[in-house]
Amino acid sequence: MAKKGKKYLEALKLVDRSKAYSIEEAIDLVKKTNYTKFDATVEAAFRLGVDPKKADQQIRGAVVLPNGTGKTAKVLVFAKGEKAKEAEAAGADYVGDTEYINKISEGWFDFDVIVATPDMMGEVGKLGRILGPKGLMPNPKTGTVTFDVTKAVQEIKAGKVEYRVDKAGNIHVPIGKVSFDNEKLVENFATIFETLLKAKPAAAKGTYMKNVSVTSTMGPGIKVDPASVAVKSN
Repeated sequence: MAKKGKKYLEALKLVDRSKAYSIEEAIDLVKKTNYTKFDATVEAAFRLGVDPKKADQQIRGAVVLPNGTGKTAKVLVFAKGEKAKEAEAAGADYVGDTEYINKISEGWFDFDVIVATPDMMGEVGKLGRILGPKGLMPNPKTGTVTFDVTKAVQEIKAGKVEYRVDKAGNIHVPIGKVSFDNEKLVENFATIFETLLKAKPAAAKGTYMKNVSVTSTMGPGIKVDPASVAVKSN
C-alpha cells in the first residue's frame, strides 16, 4: 500500500487544492495525475444544493454521452414474443423472462443494465430486494421500463449513463476513460453538466452546483469551476 500512497502523493502535488480549474485544465490534470497501468475511468462528481429526502428534490434520470463511456454495457432485456425478438435484433446480450428471473434470484449478475417491458414489471418487481440495493431495478425515469426496447438497448450500447442523487446530495457519473481525447471528455462532461442544470428542482434553494470535480479511478479529485463549462443554450 505504501507504494500506491507515494504515487498518490506525487500526483497530489500537481493539484492546487484551493483552486477551481476550468474544465479543460481539470481534464488535463486528471490525465497527468493518473498513475494506474490500466485505462482508468474518469468520473465527474457533483454536490448539489438539494434535499434528497424531499420527493420534489430527488434527481434521477439518464443521458447518452456523445462519446460513450469507453465500456459497452451488457444488457439484459425482460420481454416476450415480438418484443423479445426486437430486443435481440437491437443487440441485447440476454433476452428472456422467467428463466432469467430465476437465474438472478440464484445469484447470477453477468449484466450491467436491465430493460423491461411494462407488462414484465409484475414479475421483475419480485426481484426488488435483490436488484434495488444494487441500483439495477428498471425504472421509467431512466428509460429502462419501456415498450421501445430497440431504442433502449441502442442508447445503452451507445453510452447511456444513469444518474441519481444520493442521500448526501451527490451524483457520480462516469464520463469516459483516461485514454479518451481531452475534447471528448470535456464534451461528455458538458453533456452531463447541462443535463443536471436542466434537472434543477424548482424547490431547490441557494447554490445548486455546490461543488463539481473530476477524478480518475485512483487519482485525486480536481475541482472544476462551473462557470468554465460551455453550456449550449437551446
